[in-house]
Amino acid sequence: MIGLCLGMAGIAWAFLPISDFTLAWQHTIEKVRWEEDYHLLSQGLLLTEARVKGSGAGMTIPEDAILEKGSWRYHRSIPPLQPLRVGRTPEAGDYEICMAGHCQPMSTWLGAPHAKHPAVELWSCEK
Repeated sequence: MIGLCLGMAGIAWAFLPISDFTLAWQHTIEKVRWEEDYHLLSQGLLLTEARVKGSGAGMTIPEDAILEKGSWRYHRSIPPLQPLRVGRTPEAGDYEICMAGHCQPMSTWLGAPHAKHPAVELWSCEK
């Protein structure tokens, strides 16, 4: 069964038996929500769509983005990511993982962000 592994350096701290999810967070400076939808493949995490509520520091909205329901929606053609590494510190707040329309903070599976572990990796894995 393919699923999502959360951890670091190939060591899984948590396994979620899902095939699709949304990674969401609040931009630390602009305080706007950012969301990225992923589909899990054996080769990695395939980004299918991204949404952002506004632009700002490091948040350039692509020219082909469409404003829909208050968010700029866009697609990117990039190869699957394996792993996807994200910074995770107490100062920046936590990411959310959304499945089937229900979001939970990453701390549900990993505990609160901690300066001792300032990043986490997400990758497709089999269990």
